Amino acid sequence: MWSKDIWGSALAGAAAFWVVNLAISLTPVAADYRAALSISYIPMLVEAAIGGIAIGLLVSWALLRFPERVPGRHPVGKAFALSFAVLLAVTALIEAPGKFLSATDRPMHYLLIATVINALRITTLGLVIGFVRSRSAGREHHVTS
Repeated sequence: MWSKDIWGSALAGAAAFWVVNLAISLTPVAADYRAALSISYIPMLVEAAIGGIAIGLLVSWALLRFPERVPGRHPVGKAFALSFAVLLAVTALIEAPGKFLSATDRPMHYLLIATVINALRITTLGLVIGFVRSRSAGREHHVTS
């Protein structure tokens, strides 16, 4: 069930997610965000790696398991659509409740920052997974031709 195709594309997407997270984490906005929400830097990097792998596995699995049910014609578009759905779910189920239940006095401000950060990380993950799947499908097509 968890084939090397799923793991390969998931890990590529997770790596992209983590690199984008690292780049964002070096910005002053991210530093202020971490300080306001008392987020430690090194644990945040570890959590981003774990989260990237989890989201990457979910997107890769859905892309390979249900390709005909995902809107789009090309693996990149399909993976982007799946990652966008994950972004909506993460925002609605995790980020929004977390920000409004936190002790911060500006929950909408921090929800906006979290949403932008997640949009960059999660959609990049989806695009990379789609690209990996597209290349893999191209190689499979040449082998069978």
